[in-house]
Amino acid sequence: MTRRSKIKPSRSHEEATIESFRKDPFFAAEFLNAVLEDGDQEELMLALRRMSKAFGGVTKLASKSKLNPNTLYRTLSPRGNPELKSLKALLNAMGMQLTVRPLPRKRVA
Repeated sequence: MTRRSKIKPSRSHEEATIESFRKDPFFAAEFLNAVLEDGDQEELMLALRRMSKAFGGVTKLASKSKLNPNTLYRTLSPRGNPELKSLKALLNAMGMQLTVRPLPRKRVA
């Protein structure tokens, strides 16, 4: 009788990223901050879609944020353009907030 070794199934980068966001909201927030700092709107929308999966999915977040699920699906689509009100509600449902901070000052020689 031979033993079969259990091989862990591999998972995609997408699945690993979503799990990381779910397990560590501080990592998720830092990721979003990095996208806001360096990315464009398309990258922001991709990040928000991943985050929505990590924090319960669009239906659950729509309920928590009191947004219409169809509107939220459209908002998070690749061509989505969320209003500030919707973005704040979505982030709040994920346990996050939108903040502003000053840019680091450049040293003048």
